Amino acid sequence: MEALIKFVQDEFVTKKEFAEFSAGDTITVYYEIKEGEKVRTQFFRGVVIQRRGTGLSETFTIRKMSGTVGVERIFPVNLPSIQKIEVNKRGKVRRARIFYFRGLTGKKARITEKRR
Repeated sequence: MEALIKFVQDEFVTKKEFAEFSAGDTITVYYEIKEGEKVRTQFFRGVVIQRRGTGLSETFTIRKMSGTVGVERIFPVNLPSIQKIEVNKRGKVRRARIFYFRGLTGKKARITEKRR
């Protein structure tokens, strides 16, 4: 049954090609917002905490600081309203899910940048 579902997802669902990113990277997601009849583009810039799932159900979580309050947002990878994803910085982390990042403040909340 799983093979059939995977086949249907691969054949009939159009996937958008975005830049590769992983946990620890700082990215900017540009997405459309509908307000009544108007459509505008908004962006959300923050650190990727995790990528989860595969295929159609894959999602990623981004965390940013808005003043002194931490804001997290979960985006499905195949969301039609996502226009583009920019990778601003590549972070050097040792885990795939950096939930410990939520508890860090100040200089401890820095993620070192990967060397190329």
